[in-house]
Amino acid sequence: MKKIIFSSVLIVSNLPLNAQVSIGKESINGNSTLLDFDDSVSNTKGIILPAVTSANDVKPTDGDFIFDTEDNTVKVYEDGKWVSLSEKENADIPSITLDSSPDIGGGVIIGADSSTAEGVLVLESPDKAMILPKVSDPHLNVRSPYPGMMCYDITSKSLAVFDGSKWYYWN
Repeated sequence: MKKIIFSSVLIVSNLPLNAQVSIGKESINGNSTLLDFDDSVSNTKGIILPAVTSANDVKPTDGDFIFDTEDNTVKVYEDGKWVSLSEKENADIPSITLDSSPDIGGGVIIGADSSTAEGVLVLESPDKAMILPKVSDPHLNVRSPYPGMMCYDITSKSLAVFDGSKWYYWN
C-alpha cells in the first residue's frame, strides 16, 4: 500500500502545472488569463517595471518591458529593437530614488516549467495572457507613482506608463 501511495505522489508531483495566478483578489477573470491583478474600482497600484542601467545591458526578447535609467524612459522590445513608450529622452526625474539593489535569485516563471527568457518575472504560455492592474485615471488617483509603473486605465481604455515625471497613454 505504501508503494502505491508513494508512486501516486511521485507521478502527480512530476506532472507539469499550468497555474493561473491572481494578485490582490480571490479569483481569476477568464480561462485565458495567466496572471491577473486587482481590478476593483478602488485599486491604485500598478506593476513596477525593472529599472535597468542601460537597455544595451539586457538580453531582450520581443515583448520585454523595462524602465531605462540611462535616458529615463519606459521601453518595450519589439522587432529587434527597443521602442520608447515615453516621448522624451534624457529627462530629469526630480525627487525619486531609484532602486539600485542587485537582483537576487533567478526569477520566477509562471505558466511553464522553464524558459529561455531572463527576467525577474517571466510569463510563458502559448494560450494565456496577463491582465494588467486596472486603475481609473492613474494620473489623478495614483498618489506616488514610481518610474516604470504600468497599468490599464479603465477610463481611457489604454495602457498607462509612468516615466518618472509624466504618464503616457497608449491605445
